[in-house]
Amino acid sequence: MDEASVTFHVVPMQEEHAEQICDWQYDPPYNIYSWLPWEQMKALEVEFGDAQLRKEQYAAVLGEDQQVCGFAQYFPLEGVTRIGLGMHPGRCGQGQGTAFVSAIVQEAIRRNPLNEIDLEVLTWNDRAIRVYQKAGFVTQDTYERQTPSGLKPFYCMVYEGPRG
Repeated sequence: MDEASVTFHVVPMQEEHAEQICDWQYDPPYNIYSWLPWEQMKALEVEFGDAQLRKEQYAAVLGEDQQVCGFAQYFPLEGVTRIGLGMHPGRCGQGQGTAFVSAIVQEAIRRNPLNEIDLEVLTWNDRAIRVYQKAGFVTQDTYERQTPSGLKPFYCMVYEGPRG
């Protein structure tokens, strides 16, 4: 599919969006990005399983067909909007990443126009890093942080692309 012909819309995440996202299964090594089952997320009130956190920080990314194509988290820091994001596994590697990330960035700008925008990405995730670079992010820092499988190296990438 031609990247220019893909349009994504960022909308408030509803419970049905969250439930769908929990069903996504990524192939290794990306399977570390899969979520717990929805009923467990809700019972534990973790991430978008927490209704208040879902309302404040999470958004669903819909395609032109109004299907859930991905999600974004807008984590508020002092003067910075840190984004987390995930694309439906069936859409990964289809040439839609730059348009997908750009829609998420534009929503971050809309929410907090003066904030710096950054994200964290595991250093081995070349596929995501290439997309982030095409979307206007540059690597600013490298550090280790805790993951469910121990300390792992991350890049912090900062958005330096156009704002509008």
